[in-house]
Amino acid sequence: MSKKSENLLLLIWVVSLVATLGSLYFSEVRHYLPCEMCWYQRILMYPILLITTIAIWQKNAKIAMTTLAFSAIGGAIAIYHYGIQKLSFLASTAPACKSVSCTAEYINWLGFITIPFLSLVAFVVIIVASILLVKEAK
Repeated sequence: MSKKSENLLLLIWVVSLVATLGSLYFSEVRHYLPCEMCWYQRILMYPILLITTIAIWQKNAKIAMTTLAFSAIGGAIAIYHYGIQKLSFLASTAPACKSVSCTAEYINWLGFITIPFLSLVAFVVIIVASILLVKEAK
């Protein structure tokens, strides 16, 4: 495996680690209850950390399509989630969440950075790194 592939795998691992720890920080330390859409994003982010941990240990860059699939689906959910928070015409399409509304904004840094935005950034970085890893493997 090339050094570039190793670095891309490490980038995916670091981003997924920060995203995982960040989501756990918000729920376990700050006691923000995750909404239904946040759970879906977690369900797609957490395995990326495990998959890339094993891939780094095995020096296996062939997992790029898997991380790409997980992150593309997670990114699509994050885009929609961010949209229902920030675009009033989409807010009415929000799923009927149980205890926490998916339109709730626990954080709103600089007027646009919310938890789904942070999730989207992580998924986009993983998407780009996964695409580069696929190209590098060919």
